[in-house]
Amino acid sequence: METQSVFIVDDEPGIAMLCERILARAGYRTSTQTDPRKAIEYLGENKIDLLLVDIRMPEVDGFEVIQHAQRLQPDVAVLIMTGHGTVETAIRALRQGVDGLLLKPFSQSAELVEAVKLALADNQKKRDAARTQALRPLFSVTESLFSETRRERLLDLIVNAIGGHLNSSQSACFQINTDSGEHFTLASKGMNPTQELLDFISRVDMSSMPLNINAHGPGDARWRAHLSALALGSVILVSILRPNLHMVFFAGRGEEEAPFHASDLEMLQILSRQAVTALENARLYAEQLDYVRRIEESQKALLQAEKMAAAGRLSASIAHEINNPLQAVQNCLHLTAREDLPDDKRKEYFNLACSELERLRLTVRRMLDFYRPGASKHEKVNLAEILQYVLTLMSKQLTEAQVTPIVDFSGTIIPIMAVGSQIQQVLINLILNAVDAMPDGGELKITVRGVRDGVELLVQDRGKGVPKDKQVNIFEPFYSTKDGGTGLGLTVSYNIITAHGGVLELLPEIGPGACFRIFLPAGGTQ
Repeated sequence: METQSVFIVDDEPGIAMLCERILARAGYRTSTQTDPRKAIEYLGENKIDLLLVDIRMPEVDGFEVIQHAQRLQPDVAVLIMTGHGTVETAIRALRQGVDGLLLKPFSQSAELVEAVKLALADNQKKRDAARTQALRPLFSVTESLFSETRRERLLDLIVNAIGGHLNSSQSACFQINTDSGEHFTLASKGMNPTQELLDFISRVDMSSMPLNINAHGPGDARWRAHLSALALGSVILVSILRPNLHMVFFAGRGEEEAPFHASDLEMLQILSRQAVTALENARLYAEQLDYVRRIEESQKALLQAEKMAAAGRLSASIAHEINNPLQAVQNCLHLTAREDLPDDKRKEYFNLACSELERLRLTVRRMLDFYRPGASKHEKVNLAEILQYVLTLMSKQLTEAQVTPIVDFSGTIIPIMAVGSQIQQVLINLILNAVDAMPDGGELKITVRGVRDGVELLVQDRGKGVPKDKQVNIFEPFYSTKDGGTGLGLTVSYNIITAHGGVLELLPEIGPGACFRIFLPAGGTQ
């Protein structure tokens, strides 16, 4: 522990020398002054722990010396000596924040040493109490900082907290470029950060140590001169250095304001560390939001890519669906152009052409509904109606693959909240997989039934089924059990159903082939 220093001020040289000798023998660093004016100058240039001062002195009394000492060194302990102890003197000493009073002449040297010890101890208690009082509001401040995730709003909260809790008229936080050393003002209050101030911070920040600078107190004369040039009475600076982040937090008071105490510096240190952590949390939160946004965009792209892949597998039958009515329309128009054709036949062919055009229009509309990116808004849909729509869309392909869908509806099928186009995509994926699993054709059993709190749908083919050793990986991306598969169909389908709050699973040992079960809750996920 560093030896504590005592500055003795008494206009009687004998008393001053006696006190110096006694306290030096007790282990204190001592210095004396008999001229109170020179004592005030000494206090402005030298840091001390305790001022031992006589009250009655010519020209400048002890109370005036104490007043200057508390302005120059706010945390100094004060012990007064007087040979004229009165109630008025004691009251004035208390009002001025004196830590102890010693009557002269003291009979034993131990009396002086004990008085110095008590004064230093009382001063430390007062500083500890002030520190506790100052730090208590930080709990609520910390909570508000960590609950804010918007960077600009968080910076405003930080400078407002510095100004409010340190009672400083000026507050700011700066970021330093770790490569160039250039300062950037992130936020400020009650001040205009000039280039002169930034230059000053650059100079005092080189040590990266917390600083409490009083323009009129002891310390580096260059720093005090800069403060005077900036019309500042006192400042405290805290530098926080983290990997890829260097910040400086600033609190300042004007020349007419009281200087900062050591407890103020400690409060700014704690507040600065919390502020940097909150800023880092806000940065990570913003990065997480951006990551989630990119994942959502990738998911949408994946959904559309898989939808287009499924559409490609349907393209042959869709082309056939379009070609047939086009051929029929062409034939009808050719026949109606014959001059020898009776009017009733011409009308019949004309009506037939209109009917085929309507069938063509419906086919194209179904194609467009499937190809275009689906909406993401949840709305009430009927799973039975969606299934019927998908089977109609795929009817040609199912017929050519000699696959016969057997549909069974049971129970009360209640509406569910879902994105209809996405549920369509899941059903198409499952039906296409079932068709691929039955290359020689067969029955495809689809069961839709109302269950408690939702709807259940089973898709069961009569193929070879999924080997047991591959069932655990079947929903993983890019994992396929068939040649030429993308390995994305079931993954996309699983993600869609999960996003709806439902379940997609492969039921083991249900019967011949594979049986996939979908459960969708009535409420869905909004």
